[in-house]
Amino acid sequence: MKEEEVILVNDQDEQIGTMPKMEAHKKAKLHRAFSIFIMNDEGETMLQQRAANKYHSPLLWTNTCCSHQRVGETNIQAGKRRLFEEMGFETELKELFSFKYRAPFDNGLTEHELDHVMMGNYNDVPNINTEEVADWKWMRPELIKKDMTDNPDSYTVWFKIIFERFYEYIIRENS
Repeated sequence: MKEEEVILVNDQDEQIGTMPKMEAHKKAKLHRAFSIFIMNDEGETMLQQRAANKYHSPLLWTNTCCSHQRVGETNIQAGKRRLFEEMGFETELKELFSFKYRAPFDNGLTEHELDHVMMGNYNDVPNINTEEVADWKWMRPELIKKDMTDNPDSYTVWFKIIFERFYEYIIRENS
């Protein structure tokens, strides 16, 4: 099976090429990515715990779903595809914002992404893909914020970066 490729981009999110995912992470090349936050009607956020076999950040808690767009996919199409592959459900998504970040890992890989953050609503139990996800839970955003302070090593590096921006967004939207 051919390795998944990521879309290399410039600072304006214009595609400048593609590269195998592992190579892009080894070389810390800026590439397009997305992160999804699913909320329920109770105002809780669905978190996933990454599977034990993940090549980085295994068993850490993170946002509902994240991955990389494929060539020719819109952000929404990519998000819906991967949400179904990882969490086993479909829902409408809306784009909230995008930003760049760089996060090095202990294993020599670096996430250098222009991340498109999306949000959706869901009120049922997901049908998780255990190759991708070890566990899941609903949590109120203010409790996530507190738990990240109390237990920072339980969360992925990128989630700690993204969650601050997402939290500010939902506070603004609800005030």
